Amino acid sequence: MTETFPQNSLVLYKSKPARVVSVADKLEIELDGGQTQRVRPKDVLMIHPGPIHSVRELTPRTGDIETVCELLADSSVDLPELTELLYGDDSPSSRWNTWQLVTEGIYFYGTLDSIHAHAPKDAEQKLAEREAKAKRDQAWKDFLERIQTGLPLKPEDTDHLEDTKALALAKTGQSRLLRKLGIEQTPAEAHALLLRVKHWDDWINPHPTRVGLDTGAPRIPIETKPSIPDLTNDDRRDLTHLPAFAIDDEGNQDPDDAISLDGQRLWIHVADVAAAVTPESAADLEARNRGATLYLPELTAPMLPERIAEELGLGKKEISPALSFGLDLDTDGTVIHMEVVPSLIRVQRLTYSMVEERMEEDPFRHLWQIAKAARERRRMAGATFITFPEVAIRIVDKEVHIRSLPQLNSRTLVAEAMIMASNAAARFAIARDIPFPFITQAGSEASSEPREQPQTLAEMYAFRRKLAPRQIGTTPSPHQGLGLTCYTQVTSPLRRYLDLVAHQQLRAYLRGEKTLDTEEIIERIGATQAAIAGTRKGERLSNRHWTMVYLRRHANWRGEGILVEKGEKRGTVLIPELGLDAQIRYRGDPPLNHVFTLTLNKVDLPQLSPYFTAGTPTTQKSHARA
Repeated sequence: MTETFPQNSLVLYKSKPARVVSVADKLEIELDGGQTQRVRPKDVLMIHPGPIHSVRELTPRTGDIETVCELLADSSVDLPELTELLYGDDSPSSRWNTWQLVTEGIYFYGTLDSIHAHAPKDAEQKLAEREAKAKRDQAWKDFLERIQTGLPLKPEDTDHLEDTKALALAKTGQSRLLRKLGIEQTPAEAHALLLRVKHWDDWINPHPTRVGLDTGAPRIPIETKPSIPDLTNDDRRDLTHLPAFAIDDEGNQDPDDAISLDGQRLWIHVADVAAAVTPESAADLEARNRGATLYLPELTAPMLPERIAEELGLGKKEISPALSFGLDLDTDGTVIHMEVVPSLIRVQRLTYSMVEERMEEDPFRHLWQIAKAARERRRMAGATFITFPEVAIRIVDKEVHIRSLPQLNSRTLVAEAMIMASNAAARFAIARDIPFPFITQAGSEASSEPREQPQTLAEMYAFRRKLAPRQIGTTPSPHQGLGLTCYTQVTSPLRRYLDLVAHQQLRAYLRGEKTLDTEEIIERIGATQAAIAGTRKGERLSNRHWTMVYLRRHANWRGEGILVEKGEKRGTVLIPELGLDAQIRYRGDPPLNHVFTLTLNKVDLPQLSPYFTAGTPTTQKSHARA
């Protein structure tokens, strides 16, 4: 052992030089910092037998590296030989410099006993790579210093933020920067950092991307774009003599339903999308993947190619092809007979507010009476009616606009007509044994008796939390929440994929063609439900994001919040003006439906959390449902 590791010999320990101080069962070595350590002989590598009296004696040397590389082009040498070639001597300092050249691997490579030279081109490439790495390392160090000291970032810092952006968008689970800063690696924390360093601003909404949503229009290849036949020449019922009204929010771009009244027959007309989008076509598959149209305050991503809405949207052209549901009503508005027919209609497009002003005129007065009677029948059958404050959020010219939506009778009129059509379509499919996507919802009680309706916002909030989720399947069953024995949806085939599937089934049946079988319907339901859940989640989170942005731009906001759920010194309030729920702290024991005056304190945009101070207004208001 003494011969192998003489005292004062130079050895390698953990890639660093060390001097052997003494030799026993273990070696005592002195490190480059002057401290000593006992190690096993197998843990060190002999570099030079010495003598060396201090590691500090090792000094940098220069040699003719390129010439030596040429000499060793096709041969190998050991460490002492290479040292002699490079420096003309074999001192401990020279041999340590030689070993450093070997370990850095640019010009030489190998072991102590067999060292080779890299070809000149390879050496040049390795040297360039080392210099580039050193430059990158220095750039990262400078970037990190700017982050830690709060200095403005430079354009070249963008690359260092790529994995942080990817984490903020939930495309990866790791960020080198967050790890270095000791910050929890979550999308929200990454978002917060990007805002803090001003690489992102409030106008970047990460939530659709996090959910995995496609925010662009369908990109159907040119060769497979849907061909839209001249449906006006199809075998259709001519209903153009009846006034048909497509009633929507202002700015709606995909009108897919309209209503008409023909004596005691109520017509609900729906865009005949299935005439152009057939099962397994490119447009059908795209719609299946999306599940539904995505509505965000900043954009709309349609489920179907925009050309289909332009061609088949009701009222987009003078004459519109439709699939019409004719419901014959008795004197109290009960449906006694129905038929489904392809049709041609002449549509007038109206907004809810326009119709609201004409509710005392026919046909809207008569339609309203039908809607009220249908709503009362559903109430008597056990339906539950929950009405929360609603708002419309839009982004216009870098401004967030939040508009309260009034509870208009015209909205109820249209909603009841659509429910009547969907209920009738479900009964039509059941009677003819057509495989169909039925929508069901279990209730807290099986009886069809009228239930006590929640009256206040707090009662409605609590009731909604207890509602069973709706289910979609091929077996019809009651929808307790709507008070119907069977239900589906058929009135939005431009916007909801399963509505389109229902239309495809009805169209095939009416034309005497083969319908999709039950297994194919189940397959479509399964493929669509996850997509729809993602779409709704993206919409919900995006609406909250833009509400937070609105509040950040209205730092002095004050408004009312109604207590709908309470706990120990804190509870949930609904803020009608914003269509927002939020957590607040309060003093005392306020009752549910208590109205607080809220003052905005701060907004945590990445966490989607607003913070308010709760005060008590001078007057109380009633917040029972009208």
